[in-house]
Amino acid sequence: MNENMKDLIKGYKEFKDFHFKENEDRFDALIKDGQKPKALFIGCSDSRVIPEMITNSDPGELFIVRNVGNFVAPFKPDEEYHATASAIEYAVGVLDVTDIIICGHSHCGAIESLYKDIKHDMDMIHTMKWLELGLEAKNAVSKSMPSASKYDVLRQTEKVSVVFQLKNLLTYPLVKKKVTTKELFIHGWYYDMDNGVISYYDNKENIFKPLGS
Repeated sequence: MNENMKDLIKGYKEFKDFHFKENEDRFDALIKDGQKPKALFIGCSDSRVIPEMITNSDPGELFIVRNVGNFVAPFKPDEEYHATASAIEYAVGVLDVTDIIICGHSHCGAIESLYKDIKHDMDMIHTMKWLELGLEAKNAVSKSMPSASKYDVLRQTEKVSVVFQLKNLLTYPLVKKKVTTKELFIHGWYYDMDNGVISYYDNKENIFKPLGS
């Protein structure tokens, strides 16, 4: 067994022996009462960004789906396998969440890869297809910031991508319906790993502002 797995198993034992026992009543209540999350959180799979940590949320408070780039594919009425789409439908149609958060972050590998020449082969076929969901943001930033530094371009693309994913989210009929009737509210967030600040997208001013300001 490698050292990484030993560390994970050690962590599990500490959770089982201490944290679970300390919160056993809460976990029992979550089982009996079922889950009633406050929001659907669509985040990136990046191991450095932990939704529960950056929102200080307890078990049962967030329904979370994570994928490469925190992308949302447009609604497509077919019978293929759509993991993020099914999470959206379940959260909105079954769990009746009142809020959906799409949270991007700084130093995102998915966004950076949009500006790299990645070899197309069968080993990466699904990844390359998925990354197409970030091309609108890349193209928009490339046109608006032709002389900007690589750092500024990447940070702006990360933010602009969140806006395009919000647009894709509204292609889901149930989401659109509940947003229109004000039963559901959607939010675009951006987590800056350098300073811990989360900004939200203000669609009236078309800018990101510090959350809580």
